[in-house]
Amino acid sequence: MSEKIHVLYIDDEDNNLKSFRATLRKDFKIFTAIDGEEGLRIAQEEEIHVVIADQRMPGMTGTEFFERMVKINPDPVRILLTGYSDIASVIDAINKGEVYRFIDKPWNIEQIKNSIKNAADIFFMRRELRDKTIKLEKLHSEMNQFVYSLSHELRGPLMSISGVSKLAKMEVTDLNTLEYFNMIDTATGKLDDFIYKMLDFYRSTKIEHKITEIHFREVVNQQMDAYREKFDLSHFHIEMQVNQESAFFSDDSKIRVILNNLFSNAVQFQKPSPGEKRISLTVDVVEGKAILVLEDNGIGIEERFKNEVFNLFSRATQKNVGTGLGLYMVKEAVEQMGGEIYLDTELNKGTAVTVTLPSMIIG
Repeated sequence: MSEKIHVLYIDDEDNNLKSFRATLRKDFKIFTAIDGEEGLRIAQEEEIHVVIADQRMPGMTGTEFFERMVKINPDPVRILLTGYSDIASVIDAINKGEVYRFIDKPWNIEQIKNSIKNAADIFFMRRELRDKTIKLEKLHSEMNQFVYSLSHELRGPLMSISGVSKLAKMEVTDLNTLEYFNMIDTATGKLDDFIYKMLDFYRSTKIEHKITEIHFREVVNQQMDAYREKFDLSHFHIEMQVNQESAFFSDDSKIRVILNNLFSNAVQFQKPSPGEKRISLTVDVVEGKAILVLEDNGIGIEERFKNEVFNLFSRATQKNVGTGLGLYMVKEAVEQMGGEIYLDTELNKGTAVTVTLPSMIIG
């Protein structure tokens, strides 16, 4: 430890103060006080790492001193000097003054040195932890701003490119040129989808719960409007059923992340062969639980991949769609809300995902 340890010692006997300073001044930076009031003043004005106080002092006991000190400067680690007969005071000091440890009188030099060094280690570890916490809070705030910028600054130009491409295709008749614009549309669509996925990833894994009352009919209807704008659903037979008669409380944004990714997978991982494409979503709210079941008749998942599809960036197909984030985000969101997820799938037959969420009742 490169920084010299700052020690404040309070004792009503001047000889004890002088002896303490003379003995330990080479090892530590020593501050002394003849009573509790002077000790409180020093604790406010100086940087102190460790405080040692005698229990039996007139005017203000060591316990009373620490109890007041916690309110004005709680950071220094506190050590109480006491005799065996003061055990009740020791317990009181631990409870009220948050004392790190106590030392029996009379103390010896090695005991006091080791106690100071151990207490200082705790002080500097706490300070380092506090500094790191501040940095993490700052990083979290910056990440929120980054996510906001991601959704606005990147998607704006993307939408402009997509819009210009669509206008150009209306005026172009050459098939080769049209193919180039279709490639642009495909690339911008994939990038836009990836941005959406990254925003969902952040919402489902990094942001704390914001619990509100959930009206599933309203949520499902809103999401379906968004899906019809995003996907060509003209070839799909879609069934939606919501059975909710009781109040349900949860995180609205995380529920939408779950629905978005499950529905997106059901659309994207359909069989290329002709035939009816089906997606059904059922929501049942019963006895403080919401059970969401989304089924499709898509390509399904091979048995050997079933346990891997919830891993980050894992894909169960070579089909050139998806980011490998969807089911991972769903699982993270479900688990963060104390729920469970179950996957039932069969290759070339389809997939059913069941999500069970508990109501996160406010108050």
